[in-house]
Amino acid sequence: MAEVFKKIVVTGGAGFLGSRVVSLLQRRGHGEVYPLRSKEYNLLEQTEVRALIEDQKPDLVIHSAAAIGGIGANRSEPGKYFYENAIMGVMLQEEARKGGVKKFLSIGTVCSYPKFTLVPFCEDNLWDGYPEETNGPYGLAKKMVMVQAQAYRQQYGFNTVHLLMANLYGPGDNFDPEKSHVIPAMIKKCLEAKAARQDTIELWGDGSASREFLHVDDAAMAVVLAAERYNQSDPINIGSGGEVTIKDLAVKVAAMTGFEGTFIWDTSKPNGQPRRKLDTSRARERFGFEQKVDFDYGLRETIEWYQSSTLVPSGTAGLH
Repeated sequence: MAEVFKKIVVTGGAGFLGSRVVSLLQRRGHGEVYPLRSKEYNLLEQTEVRALIEDQKPDLVIHSAAAIGGIGANRSEPGKYFYENAIMGVMLQEEARKGGVKKFLSIGTVCSYPKFTLVPFCEDNLWDGYPEETNGPYGLAKKMVMVQAQAYRQQYGFNTVHLLMANLYGPGDNFDPEKSHVIPAMIKKCLEAKAARQDTIELWGDGSASREFLHVDDAAMAVVLAAERYNQSDPINIGSGGEVTIKDLAVKVAAMTGFEGTFIWDTSKPNGQPRRKLDTSRARERFGFEQKVDFDYGLRETIEWYQSSTLVPSGTAGLH
């Protein structure tokens, strides 16, 4: 039976994933949902984290706020990504426990897995090695929040849940070239190259690495289902169960945007983790989550959203 909450705080509630979670919680009949924005309470300051819990008095906290970026950003600012993600999760979880919050759900990442993990990634393999180096500090920070959750359940009986999220994409994604992930970065490059009539685009690595992508609407549903139905300490993979190489992704994006040039692969830049594909059976078995949005449909939807939001010239026959 789905649990109903009277007051919910969603950190990052105006963000890419958080805004969808807030909307879905409201549609599913929960009580008041407070979408926390960073300017309202600073989650890097303990007094403000404590004030958040005391002021709002939630019975559920969903922690989706995060400091995130692509490979380049993680390489240039590893300390920032470790500290901010670790300190936000640790302090928020501690103040939630002390403030009598009934349940705490944190959003983790596939980056917490070891660099070389048996495919598909199973939750039991989380401790088989060190994460891929370019985003290791970020992945480990999120992993420590998971360790804290399990320790708090063991010692205090605090109901904590940790989800391991695949790479998200969809309308509203971050297209900032300094911070974007691979799908928005690739869409932006293809559309801009087409508009400028450029014949080539440079991409990092050699294209052999694979990734698993999950539409943000599916991710939001997984978060809400876990909040309503899951109350155990085992971390849960949230993904599509699919896998696509970066090279094949580039071909898809080029076809959908109408870019007819060629890709130049800069092999002096890192590929990142060699492969990513999650075993999603635990999410299906424990709280009934399955992917709904087809990847090609979601990719076209994301391209169309970006074009309409930025007035990028289209002329792309493959979009409709």
